[in-house]
Amino acid sequence: LNYNLSVMETTQKMNLEQNKPQNPHGYARRGKQIAFSLFVGLFIATLTLVIIAFRYEAKYKDKIYPTIRANEIDLTGLSLGQAVSRLNTDLNYPTKGKIVFSHNNQQWTFTPQELGYSNNPTELAIRAYQTGRDGNWLQNLQSKVFARRQGIELNPSAMFDQPVAFAKLEEIAREINQPLVEAGISIEGTQVTVHDGQIGLTLDIPATLDKLQAYFLIQQDANIPLIVRENSPEILHAGDIGEQAQAILSAPLTLRHPDPDSGLEPWVIPAEDLASLLIIERDTSNQTAGYKLDINATSLEHYLSSIAAKFVVQPENARMRFNEDTRQFELIRNAVMGKVLDVEASLDVILHNINNHQHEVNLVLKDLAPRVTDTTTAAELGITELVVQETSYFYGSEAARVQNIQVGSSTFDGILIAPGEVFSMAKYMTNISLDNGYAEAIIIVGDQSVKGVGGGICQVSTTLFRTAFYGGYPIVERHSHAYRVGYYEQQSNGWANTNLAGLDASIYLPFADLKFKNDSDYWILMDTEMGPNSLTWKFYSTSDGRRVEWSTTGITDVVEPPEPIYREDPTLPRGTIKQVDWAVNGATVSVTRRVYKGDQLWFSDVINTTYMPWPDGFNYGPGTEIP
Repeated sequence: LNYNLSVMETTQKMNLEQNKPQNPHGYARRGKQIAFSLFVGLFIATLTLVIIAFRYEAKYKDKIYPTIRANEIDLTGLSLGQAVSRLNTDLNYPTKGKIVFSHNNQQWTFTPQELGYSNNPTELAIRAYQTGRDGNWLQNLQSKVFARRQGIELNPSAMFDQPVAFAKLEEIAREINQPLVEAGISIEGTQVTVHDGQIGLTLDIPATLDKLQAYFLIQQDANIPLIVRENSPEILHAGDIGEQAQAILSAPLTLRHPDPDSGLEPWVIPAEDLASLLIIERDTSNQTAGYKLDINATSLEHYLSSIAAKFVVQPENARMRFNEDTRQFELIRNAVMGKVLDVEASLDVILHNINNHQHEVNLVLKDLAPRVTDTTTAAELGITELVVQETSYFYGSEAARVQNIQVGSSTFDGILIAPGEVFSMAKYMTNISLDNGYAEAIIIVGDQSVKGVGGGICQVSTTLFRTAFYGGYPIVERHSHAYRVGYYEQQSNGWANTNLAGLDASIYLPFADLKFKNDSDYWILMDTEMGPNSLTWKFYSTSDGRRVEWSTTGITDVVEPPEPIYREDPTLPRGTIKQVDWAVNGATVSVTRRVYKGDQLWFSDVINTTYMPWPDGFNYGPGTEIP
């Protein structure tokens, strides 16, 4: 009873205390105490976690985190190097595995690594080491917690380099494969052999690789039978074709020009090359399969075509002179029939001789007619009138120079140029030599004028150039002289006309040619006429109404000649000085030509020429004092 009373009193006091007004300052102090306690607790907890994490990271610094496995190999606590070493030891299927290929009684043994299989332990160790390290801090934390609770299993990155295995199987294939051989004939060099048939064997590499890959997927040793395809021959007997082939190959084939005086050596096809022309084909014309022997006519025809150029003798058009009174041709040089190899007829003769075991063949030629024969008329070529003529002058030329002009221009007399043809002086120019009637005269060589065979031939090319120029024909190739030559600016009275500067043309074969095109619908006949101090060039054709207007800038950009040049000449006596070159100003000339047909401009062109300044040149005898 006393205890209960005591309790009741205590309870009543507490209720009275609770009903009393509260002090606000007391609540604030109590709240601060609670917040402080929470902060201290949180700080201690955080510090504890940091210390644990620090110790954890310190423990596994440069080591793989716990419960990380690779191919069921525990790598916990291993450094990267230790992990690589461990995996190299334990993941040894590439080096310790055994793959055996077999065929009949043969076997070929390889490790998976030798066949291109690898699992790259180093890459796997790096992945294990990077687990928990290769992300941000939250990703790394998740990886570590997951590894701690459940473990992380990493699979090796296996790689199968099929080309490596393919190459190994190709080596085996070279031992196994054998060609399908039909019973019959084989030719080795010039030896013909009749042999038995042979079953063809071919290793099916892709199918074998498919079987190999299945074992690599489960990393298992294997004994793999090779997949070899077989092909059986159809023909078992060869007959007497071998004897025929051997007879053909018993000697080389000799091809000769039909004219023994042609100067051409015979063409000899060795028996070894002749063997490559033989064709042994299956003969299905009979009930029982066999072989037939043929000659590869296409290859033989190609061979004949390759040597055909040696037989070509180009035809030469007849050369004519146009009679302006009768308007008819007068023959001045006969046409020359050309010759070419008749490939088709020669092939027939060769095949006939070979099949009859004859090894000497005279090839067959056929005529190649010129386009213009001795009886061709002017009307047939559309030549009816003089369309242009031009004359150049060479007063003061030495006799040798005049002789060269005469010989050179006569080379082109009576030549006919077909419509659309590009005329080249080089094509018709005879070899410039003393034997062909040329003499020694002054020519330009390098930076000096010297005596040489054919000096003055450029008077011929300049006259032809101007004829084509004034006739309105397109100039395809033209080269000027190094410096202005007085002969090419002379008029009929012997005086110079500087407006002719830039209308010269040099020819120096084979480096410099003169070419122009006959772009008309009619042939052109060229006629050359020599005067005492002049050369006239005429074009006969039919006018298509073209006319030429031209203008020149005249001599511009004049450059004074350099100082005289002195050269020692051992042929001159001491004290003798002889002038061999005369100074000429350098200059630039531009000539514009406009060719019209009626009132319409047909084409225009500009001919630009730059002449170099040319000094006086002197030769002196040895020991001569130079002024």
